[in-house]
Amino acid sequence: MAKKEQGERRQQVYTLLVEVGRKAGDGLPEGATGGALMVYASGIDEAEAVRETVAILKQADLAPLDVSGYGTLEERLAEGHDIPDDEREMMERALAENAVIVAQMTPFFEGDEEREDD
Repeated sequence: MAKKEQGERRQQVYTLLVEVGRKAGDGLPEGATGGALMVYASGIDEAEAVRETVAILKQADLAPLDVSGYGTLEERLAEGHDIPDDEREMMERALAENAVIVAQMTPFFEGDEEREDD
């Protein structure tokens, strides 16, 4: 049964939140301390999607620090997430193009941190 499941594996799109630090040429606004990117990335599994995303962000002179995975469209729907049409379209595009799509980039500035190390 494991071989059958492995043979049926296909590209899926994963929703990832990537935190980035500062690096020369990263394109973040002056004064930003880092940022967060909402990404839709295709992969056979989430680990592959994360690896591809990190590699592409590094090529784009970004400095990925942490990646949080939120699963596939089906997994997110099962968890009760409301996913608007424009988000679904970006997911479809990521799958069709076997791509990593940055849907949103939010820069962080000094004082923006709401969480503190406990």
